[in-house]
Amino acid sequence: MKIELLTTFLEVSQTLHFRASADNLYITQAAISSRIKLLEQELGVLLFDRSQKRLKLTPEGHRLVKHANEMMIMWQKLKQDVGVSEGNVSQLFVGSMMSIWDIVLQDWLQKIDRNLDDVQLHIQNYSPLELRKQLLARLIDIAFIFEPPYIEEIVTEKVSTVPLQLVSTQQDLEVDQIESIIQVDYGEAVNSQFVRDFCDNTTIKHTMSQPRIALNFITEAGGTAYLPKQMCFDLIRKKKLFLVEQAPTYTREIFAMYLAKSNKTELIKDSLMLFPYLRN
Repeated sequence: MKIELLTTFLEVSQTLHFRASADNLYITQAAISSRIKLLEQELGVLLFDRSQKRLKLTPEGHRLVKHANEMMIMWQKLKQDVGVSEGNVSQLFVGSMMSIWDIVLQDWLQKIDRNLDDVQLHIQNYSPLELRKQLLARLIDIAFIFEPPYIEEIVTEKVSTVPLQLVSTQQDLEVDQIESIIQVDYGEAVNSQFVRDFCDNTTIKHTMSQPRIALNFITEAGGTAYLPKQMCFDLIRKKKLFLVEQAPTYTREIFAMYLAKSNKTELIKDSLMLFPYLRN
């Protein structure tokens, strides 16, 4: 199976339109159609339902999306490893839960860029379950997660403890005055405690996957949310956000995971030493 067939399939699965996919890939619409038909013939299944005006993925097509993405990542990693070997550049494939990036990883990536100039970074977002799968399959080198599982082959290190504080665009707001609140996904432990503390008397107005999205939302539209202390420090100082006094406080531990028998152990340890927050 040619890589270009999978590339074309993934593009069409996103656009659900042959012409738009052809424009994005800079090839003809006929070439798109021909590649999809060839892939379907090789697999012996229909990947798209063409009976309606708009393309639709078949159940087989939906299943292929996941496998095709994994194959493309593996191919990209192989190509990068082989292609840069002569240039003495090391590859570091990093995966994380979406909500962790804005909390601590942005600063860490910048430190790697400044201090490890022979390292080429590759960044991906995954769910907690996919992070474990990608790590065990050696498709990523480091995974960042809130609640790491115990797996014998995986080394786990706590890299940060992040204080979360309740802030609002309303000054002098007290806990019992909060009518609605934005919930941010900080992992099961914090999410469960948050629901116990607030679900009885407070409406959860929106649920958001990243603290940065919640921050942008409340600064534009007004509202209340738990945010990492370092993220809202400057806005509190400028009186654009205000601490909600007497509110419960939470902390969120962040862990790095990597394979115990990784061939990049030394590079991984060097990169984690650059973490911008003290590890307890």
